[in-house]
Amino acid sequence: MASAANKVIRFGIVTCSDTRELTQDDAGYALERLIADKGWDVASHVIVKDDVGQIADAIVAAADGQQVDVVLTCGGSGLSPRDVTPEATRQVCEREVPGIAEGMRAHSLSITPYAMLSRAVCMQRGTCLVVNLPGSTKAASENWEAIEGVIPHAVAMMAREGH
Repeated sequence: MASAANKVIRFGIVTCSDTRELTQDDAGYALERLIADKGWDVASHVIVKDDVGQIADAIVAAADGQQVDVVLTCGGSGLSPRDVTPEATRQVCEREVPGIAEGMRAHSLSITPYAMLSRAVCMQRGTCLVVNLPGSTKAASENWEAIEGVIPHAVAMMAREGH
């Protein structure tokens, strides 16, 4: 078995938007580039409507069907009535990983006070980590900066590779 340091981590990206199509998903494609820069793979990238059922189904499809290590949701974690990504994530995941969401907010607060309006969560579905990121390209990229360093260790821990 390859250690986490050498493992090619597989990602699924689920962009949650009522207004964008895949060709317009600038934030999702920015995440694809950031993931590729680390030498990791994007196994799936989809757009779904801001709907709890559709988001939940897309998370399950990536985590279980595509067998990714990490699902990054993009969008739907703010205060708009249609922002339901955290609710969908909670619906299909078993365990919270609050430190990652707290870390993203802390990092973002050094950039903008609006970060405290984020309702993003991070949770575990089996051996898959699910992280809610903001929908804007700038904010998604900034939040990625906050978490990219812990991803390999998180994946290793979920795979029972230990510390």
